[in-house]
Amino acid sequence: MLVQILKRRQRMVLAQSLAFGVILALSRAQAAPCTQEALGVSRVLEVGASGGLQIGLKTYPRSLALVDHEIVLTFDDGPAAGTTPKVLDALAKECVRATFFLVGRNAEALPELVKREVADGHTVAHHTYSHPDATMRGLTDGAARADISRGFQADDLAAYGEATASPRVRFFRFPGFADTPELVNWLSTQNIAVFGADLWASDWTLMTADAERDLVLDRLDKEGRGIVLFHDTKQQTAAMLPSFLQELKKRGYKIVHIIPGSAPPPLRDAPAGWVSATEKIIAEVFARRRSQKPQSPGASPEEATPPAIVPAKP
Repeated sequence: MLVQILKRRQRMVLAQSLAFGVILALSRAQAAPCTQEALGVSRVLEVGASGGLQIGLKTYPRSLALVDHEIVLTFDDGPAAGTTPKVLDALAKECVRATFFLVGRNAEALPELVKREVADGHTVAHHTYSHPDATMRGLTDGAARADISRGFQADDLAAYGEATASPRVRFFRFPGFADTPELVNWLSTQNIAVFGADLWASDWTLMTADAERDLVLDRLDKEGRGIVLFHDTKQQTAAMLPSFLQELKKRGYKIVHIIPGSAPPPLRDAPAGWVSATEKIIAEVFARRRSQKPQSPGASPEEATPPAIVPAKP
């Protein structure tokens, strides 16, 4: 009997040692430095928002002062079980860091994916709790504030296991970029940075992965730099990302990873004659809705098309 007990203990110790070895090997692999072939991160940019900040030339007359061929990758509406892991895998392979603007109820449903985003070194930001089809402009100010605050709480609980009165990462993006002066002022009092975008992937429009990659690269080549908006809930985006990142490397683009900071970041003003691209589209969408019957509620955020930012053509 004593011999059997000793053998069982030996087997348990061996199993524990093997398990620890596997964990250690995985940890070392994750911590391994990026190779020269990987795209990687060129620099990290701290973004402080004391007193508020609104950036992204599609909506606001200023953006981050990126130099030529510098881009910031951002993803909205996730996490989504079928696509976000593929996006994270593609980013990890190229040692790239991005910012994920989470929908709170999706984060609530898939906390393991949110934790992976944090563990992989990405920035976890906020995109309301429910991503209402009506956008924040279709809600009362009180209802909009409640939805935004609930999103902060859900995202932080999923990411860190706890939530405080203020979000850990003070980055927010309006669904459809449909802000209101009242909500922008309120977020400014909370020291929240409001992010628009400088370039759209237009991945709310159905197209092939190759077509999306070529579209975004063409826009990047014309603009030269900027904050790029994708959706990690879209299959075509997940499919095109590996070749897109490789092509960025070939064309000399550099990835800038944004993280929370204490000081305001360097900014660049919009060029002369600037107008908001989103305002015209928002006005058209709301005018079209007034002439149509109300849509039935219930579409999940990861399936919904951002109503305020759908241009006629990609």
